[in-house]
Amino acid sequence: MDTIFKFLFEFLGQFFGSLWSIISGIFTGIGNAFNIPEYVNIIYAYTTELGGLAWFIAIVAIVLLAAVLGLLVWLIIVAVKKFIKGHRRRKDADSLVKEVQALNKEVMRLNLEKDKILSMKVSQIGLNPNEISELTGDEMATLNGEEEQNLGDKRFYKLAEIDELWADYVPPVYDNEITLPEFCDRFRLFACSQLGLYYDIKIIRLFIASFASTRLIILQGISGTGKTSLPYAFGKFINNPAIIASVQPSWRDRSELFGYFNEFTKKFNETELLRAMYEASYNENIYAVILDEMNIARVEYYFAEMLSILEMPSRDEWVVDVVPNAWKSDPKHIVNGQIQIPGNMWYIGTANNDDSTFAITDKVYDRAMPINIDTKGVAFDAPYTESININYNYFEELLNVAKANNIVSEENLKKINLLDDYVIEHFRIAFGNRIVKQLRDFVPAYVGCGGTEIDGLDYVLARKVFRKFESLNLSYIRDEIDGLCAYIDELFGEENMEECKSYLRMLKKLV
Repeated sequence: MDTIFKFLFEFLGQFFGSLWSIISGIFTGIGNAFNIPEYVNIIYAYTTELGGLAWFIAIVAIVLLAAVLGLLVWLIIVAVKKFIKGHRRRKDADSLVKEVQALNKEVMRLNLEKDKILSMKVSQIGLNPNEISELTGDEMATLNGEEEQNLGDKRFYKLAEIDELWADYVPPVYDNEITLPEFCDRFRLFACSQLGLYYDIKIIRLFIASFASTRLIILQGISGTGKTSLPYAFGKFINNPAIIASVQPSWRDRSELFGYFNEFTKKFNETELLRAMYEASYNENIYAVILDEMNIARVEYYFAEMLSILEMPSRDEWVVDVVPNAWKSDPKHIVNGQIQIPGNMWYIGTANNDDSTFAITDKVYDRAMPINIDTKGVAFDAPYTESININYNYFEELLNVAKANNIVSEENLKKINLLDDYVIEHFRIAFGNRIVKQLRDFVPAYVGCGGTEIDGLDYVLARKVFRKFESLNLSYIRDEIDGLCAYIDELFGEENMEECKSYLRMLKKLV
């Protein structure tokens, strides 16, 4: 055993002895570095031997050494202060975390107390608390009958007022003898004589014919050409002013259009559009909603639900969920929290294409009818023309009769199919069934308004099909554009389809 103890003593002693030598050496070195008396003794020992220049050098060395020692002391003090500050910060952070935890516990305790109070209120008004899905969540409870009446007033103020104002509504005498060409001509003369707005008759025909093909019309072009004024004048002409919804950059979802239910006040924040929709359910007037600067926010965000609903084949399916539950005091035409999208309402967006706006996507364009207004109207003289009252059922009947009487000819449909095949082969773009359906609706209505079939086809192809070329790499298709123009001339004649050819030439210049 003595041997092993001796081995361990010598073996471990080698390590710990060296470690002690290091530690003691550090402290011994620090002590010797700051041993001021020893420095004084050395200076005193050499005072008799130094002189002249040697004293100057010695004094410089003493000053430098004193500066180095002072710097070391300062660095040590700074390091100690930083250590103390860091320790305090960590201590403060720990105390803040503990305080936040304590506050969270207090919030939980207060929520529990609130739940108990709400449960007591529920029991006082005769409801079973087990029937309440969630007392304190985003959906406080499914309110009905007696409970809603105890909680207070109606949640739809504007819509409730419409129920009262329109209860005894007597419709006006409608001008149900006017024809589509007369409607277009009188609208143009009315805008000129009463509003000082000048529009080419072709723009008026395009605008009115668009009502036959879609519920969303997009007026686009440079600023100041009368994009907003056109639907505004239309509202004045039919004695039902257009509803203007100025789109904001912050619009992100459907609540910007319809409003939302405020859980705190228990009231619904109603928008002007929702009010107009509800009012439209009481009469047969034509309603035009202007989505002004519609692409200052992304259209597919705030208008996505409407795009889907308005494509439903049956108008019975044009329904929007406004609130998730029903109250007894809800307006008459809000059924089970839903409102019917009125059949007598159209949505007209204005769009500028510049750096401050978003590009309108194909999803939106395919479901809409775009109308380009790129030039200012030329002034002309017009006799004073009165506005008219027109029933929307009669207006739709006029459009439907025009579609039935002016069906696109089979010859032109065959030419369109050939053009479709050519575009697919050379540009990898197809028309699509939706565009063909709109073409079959729009072109006959345009003819019924006084235009020609070939001009209607020209406009639809330019604005609905060839517009898609902008998404292609124009430098690669540049040489193909001349061939496409030549093929259009071959199919429809050199004197026709000028809208398409002008648009294609413009694309070629952009390369």
